Amino acid sequence: MENKNVYAKPVTLKNILKFAVPTIAMTVFMSFYTMVDGLFVSNLIGTDALSAINLTAPVIQLVTAISTMLATGGSAVIMKKMGEQKVEEAREDFTFLILVNVVVGIAMCAAGYLTMDHIFARMHLSAGVEGYCVAYLSRYLIFTVPILLMNNFTLYMIASEKATLSLICSVTGGVLNMVLDYVLIAVFDMGISGAAIATGLGYSVTAVVGLFVFSRKESLLHFKKPAFRWKVLSNAATNGCSEMATALVTGIITMMFNWTMLRYVGEDGVAAVTIIMYVLMFASSLYTGYSYGVAPMISYYYGEQNHGKLKKLVAVSMRVIAVISLVTVAASFLLTRPLVSVFARPDNPVYDLAVTGNRICTIALLFIGFNIFASGMFTALSNGVVSAVLAFSRSFVFMLITMIALPLIFGVNGIWLATPAAELMALALSSCLFLKYRKRYGY
Repeated sequence: MENKNVYAKPVTLKNILKFAVPTIAMTVFMSFYTMVDGLFVSNLIGTDALSAINLTAPVIQLVTAISTMLATGGSAVIMKKMGEQKVEEAREDFTFLILVNVVVGIAMCAAGYLTMDHIFARMHLSAGVEGYCVAYLSRYLIFTVPILLMNNFTLYMIASEKATLSLICSVTGGVLNMVLDYVLIAVFDMGISGAAIATGLGYSVTAVVGLFVFSRKESLLHFKKPAFRWKVLSNAATNGCSEMATALVTGIITMMFNWTMLRYVGEDGVAAVTIIMYVLMFASSLYTGYSYGVAPMISYYYGEQNHGKLKKLVAVSMRVIAVISLVTVAASFLLTRPLVSVFARPDNPVYDLAVTGNRICTIALLFIGFNIFASGMFTALSNGVVSAVLAFSRSFVFMLITMIALPLIFGVNGIWLATPAAELMALALSSCLFLKYRKRYGY
């Protein structure tokens, strides 16, 4: 089997990067064209519209959270079975989990339409910003099922040694998104609705290609008559609950950021938060892409009980993440003003807020990579509970503590300090759990 030879190769930096670089490129590009969305919206429509995109983010993250859970948890379960040579059973489970995602997508889409007016009305926004929120989300929700399939097919392409194809899909979708952003906003004057449609169509590329790819029996993973093993669904949900928790609490924390900024600064503060989140998301995508890239290897070696390869893979990964952390911190500090100026002109009050915020939040990049990898590693090892503890503590508990305490002491700067402080606390917890389970898993 071709894929077996890939996993049988020696664990070297070169072979790891061959597996992970396409995934890193894919996640970086996906975050890049999310930033481009913000660029078009802020420059062609205005910073109020940029604020609206951030205000809709919690709802969007809620919609995609369950899909993220099933995709990451399901990939770990299925690749573990591949390592145990239960190939046909793994394919049946793969098909079953994809069907579950379609059903979940339809349900989440309906729930979004039923609740969005009530959600935005309770935020007490200006009429203009509230209108932008409703217009953006109502178009975005049309693409719920394709977006959920995209989340799943992205990871399953990586697991099937099709990371390059996944990258091509992401690049194609990103280019389509960028072109449509300009065409629908500037040419057809569709405003923020055009931005949402462009994003949905861009994400749909991977979903359409995935349906064709996984319909072919030549693929390592492909569709076949599903077996409705509810224990598999339970295991996938348990393994991926950390990623779901991350998506859910990220939405909650985003709302907290928005509410706090609205209280201290107003809607300009929300626009500044949006810019900072774009920068952090872009840098974090490097770590996320690497973790996604090596996760199938971790799951496979764990299923194979090859502790030598597992130990070497984790050791090399730590060094890779350390290098990425130093590079991203240096780049973010040096490029703060050019990055912010892309979204807001220097005479805009949003500009100074975002410059100060980015310089403070950049400190978090020293810790984020290790925390993302630790959570992803435990998911890949089928220990969803530990992964969930890490993700929930990092994304919610520690952020909640710092978001409440630090603004009371430092004002607006305390809002920016909340992220690096929470990530530092999460690093301490990640280190403790990493050492605690080292002997059990042999890494």
